[in-house]
Amino acid sequence: MAEISIALRGRAVVSETRHLLFSVMPGAVWIIVFLVLPSVYLMAVAFMTNGPYGQPQMPLSLESFRQLAGFGFLGWSPGNLYTLLRSLWQTLLSTVLVVIVAYPIAYYITTCREKWRPIMLLAVVVPSWTNQVIRTFGWMNLLAPGTPLSDAAQALGLIAPNMGLYPSNFAVTLGLVYNFLPFMVLPLYAAFEKLDTAQVQAAQDLYAAPLRAFWHAVFPQTLPGLLAGTVLVAIPAFGMYVIPELLGGGKGMMLGNLVANQFAGSANWPLGAAGAILMLIATFAGLFAMRRIGKRLGGGEEVVI
Repeated sequence: MAEISIALRGRAVVSETRHLLFSVMPGAVWIIVFLVLPSVYLMAVAFMTNGPYGQPQMPLSLESFRQLAGFGFLGWSPGNLYTLLRSLWQTLLSTVLVVIVAYPIAYYITTCREKWRPIMLLAVVVPSWTNQVIRTFGWMNLLAPGTPLSDAAQALGLIAPNMGLYPSNFAVTLGLVYNFLPFMVLPLYAAFEKLDTAQVQAAQDLYAAPLRAFWHAVFPQTLPGLLAGTVLVAIPAFGMYVIPELLGGGKGMMLGNLVANQFAGSANWPLGAAGAILMLIATFAGLFAMRRIGKRLGGGEEVVI
C-alpha cells in the first residue's frame, strides 16, 4: 500500500508539473521571442562595427560606446552628454510635476460620492485612449503662435512677441506631464482608497500642522502607490520619442530621439544599440534606487518594487 501511495503521489506531482508548464509556456515563449531575443540581438549589435551603409558588421568593437560618450573623428563633443542630461532632467522634472498634480486629484476623487468616482476616474483615463501622436498634435495647436496660451505668455513677458510656446522645452515638459498623469493618478487613487483615516485624525488631535500630518499620517500610507506611479511615469518618460520630437521641434531632443535617429536618418545601428543599452541600464538603476527608497521609507513588503 505504501508503494502504491508513493506512486500515486509521484504521478500527481508529475501531472501538476506538466499542467504548470503548459500554463506558463505561452507567456514564457512570448517573453523569450519578443523581449529576450531582441535584447540579446541589441547587445550584440552594440559591440559591432558600423558598416558603410549603417548596418552592423564584424569585427567586434567598442567604437559605438566611444561615439555615445562623444568621441568622434573630429575629437570630443558634449552633444550626446547634453542629450543624456536633458533626458534625465526632463524625466525628473516631469515626474515631480506629475506627482504634484496627481496627489490632489487622487485625493479629491476618493472624497467624492462613490457613484461619481468611476466617472471621474474615467475622465482622467479617457484622454489616454486617443493615439499619442494625435494628442501631441493637439498640444502643438494649443501652444502655437497666436493662440490664447501663447498670447498670455507674451503679455506676461515670458516669450518674445510673435513667438509661441511651441517648440520649446516647456512644451516637452507639459506634454510629458499631460501624457503620464493617468499613470500616477490611478496608483495613488488605489492607495488613498485604503487610507486609514484614524491616523490622520490622530495627527490632527495632536495639533499637527497640515504638512506635518500629511508627512507622518498620509504619505507613508500612500507610498506604495507613489512608487508604483513613479516607475510607470519615469521609465517610459526617459525613453520618450514622440513628444520631444514633435513638441521640442529639434530643440529638446532626448535619448529616445538619439536612438531612433541612429536607426533611421543617421544610419548607425551600433550607436543606436549602444544608446538603447544605456536606456536599459538607466531603467534597472532606477528600479534599484526605487527599491532602496521603498525599503528605507516604507519598510513594508508592499512598498518594495
